[in-house]
Amino acid sequence: MIEQTLRTAPTPSSPTSQFPQPHITDDLDALLTVFPPEISQRLRELGHEGELIEVIMDLGRQPEARYLDTDLVLLDREITEEDINYVVTRVGQFTDDNRAGITRTLHRISAIRNRQGKVVGLTCRVGRAVYGTIDIIQDIVTSGKSILLLGRPGVGKTTLLREAARVLADQGKRVVIVDTSNEIGGDGDIPHPAIGRARRMQVRKPSEQHEVMIEAVENHMPEVIVIDEIGRELEAEAARTIAERGVQLIGTAHGRTLANLLLNPTLSDLVGGIESVTLSDEEARRRGTQKSVLERRSPPTFDVLIEIVDRQHLIVHHDVSKAVDAILRNRPLKPEKRYRNERGEIIIEKGDDLKQDRTGLPNRSRYDTPHASVERMAPRDDPFPETRPVRIYPYGVGQNRLRSAAQNLGVPIEIVNDLRRAAAVITLKNYYRKRPQPISEAEERGIPIYVLRSNTVHQMETLLADIFALRVETADPVSLAIEEAMRGVEKVLSGAAVVELSPQPPEVRRMQHKLAREANLISHSYGREPNRRVRLYRE
Repeated sequence: MIEQTLRTAPTPSSPTSQFPQPHITDDLDALLTVFPPEISQRLRELGHEGELIEVIMDLGRQPEARYLDTDLVLLDREITEEDINYVVTRVGQFTDDNRAGITRTLHRISAIRNRQGKVVGLTCRVGRAVYGTIDIIQDIVTSGKSILLLGRPGVGKTTLLREAARVLADQGKRVVIVDTSNEIGGDGDIPHPAIGRARRMQVRKPSEQHEVMIEAVENHMPEVIVIDEIGRELEAEAARTIAERGVQLIGTAHGRTLANLLLNPTLSDLVGGIESVTLSDEEARRRGTQKSVLERRSPPTFDVLIEIVDRQHLIVHHDVSKAVDAILRNRPLKPEKRYRNERGEIIIEKGDDLKQDRTGLPNRSRYDTPHASVERMAPRDDPFPETRPVRIYPYGVGQNRLRSAAQNLGVPIEIVNDLRRAAAVITLKNYYRKRPQPISEAEERGIPIYVLRSNTVHQMETLLADIFALRVETADPVSLAIEEAMRGVEKVLSGAAVVELSPQPPEVRRMQHKLAREANLISHSYGREPNRRVRLYRE
């Protein structure tokens, strides 16, 4: 693991602080004035305004204030229609997405309506402009590459997006923000100062967001387009169109990890998408896989993907193409980690494997993958360190293929012709059985011998992953379901009358149906939830 620390200069106004703190502007007084006086007074009494996230007002229930670490009931009485109307009449007009704001602030008021369209609940989120948060990824933002920020709701995606727009605009770039819900630039026709010199285009209806994205490129000659919450297929297509025109695109999407986004049928095109491909017999043998595999469908829309774990912890995939290919081919994924420590330093960890899948599933070594066919004849107590090349003496093994496998995994090796300089020997099973002189000499010297069952790049990748103690994430249930569907398609194409798959949730069944359609098969869902499942058959 390589660690790099970015140190920033102390602020002149705070000589006792070694590292500057982000400057926060929240205009909280403007939000408090729209609440009924009882609620406003109670919020002021509680204090801790800087930790307030949102205020909840539901008809017939007690109002609540949600802070970073706790939720508090504000009043003993229940919210009435008069309380709801008090707030509604003091904020901007609610649009088709049931969101409103307060002019020239970043606060967002979201409405819950009954079946007749009457507002019966309000979520009043505090909007904050946090200056100085972008420094953790400023080198990426200013690189000119298209960037996708991925994270769960409320983790700080829009805050980073707003700061990125301001920084790029202040550097002299032509930045246009497509502000669907006025969350980036605030409510009203005059945008909030937090976006700096960037220009803001408002969207009349959320369903028209993709049209405004294209309009921004065609009419206003931007160098950078900033878009929040890409969530529909048309928006994903518009994003691809913008990126292909040479415009830097910075956007956000809801999700947790790149693997989750890849399995989202609506948004997977942002990272290249996936499709089922049938390999030739020779290619399948070369890869050491089954004939039907998942491949990336096209180049990704975004060059860089940043997973926002929390406000101070990011995971960066600098090359989305390689990251997606690694996931689909079950190779070790080595993303970059960035976070702030207690002193405000930005720590960058490069080349560090994720030790634990964030879904809670255990890890599995490449040595334990289903297609692994590598025998380790002389196991060592500790893996070779990745910081220096491992000298390998190949016997009967294709050296070019071995170099290609090492390059695919990004691990350092050095091929040597002198057994005395070797740290490991790699050979094939039939050679090892015959015990030629180099193999016998290696055993006498105590040099580890690794035996491949076939002379393929896949086998060599598996071996090198074992040598360097690499780890990959265990396949998730969705991937297993897709693999089951592909096997079912193969069985039907081979002559099976009907193949019934295991029960799956609706979103997974949709992907299974898509695979069937691509193979010109018929598929139907049978049974009741949660045991509803897909059947595959020919016409």
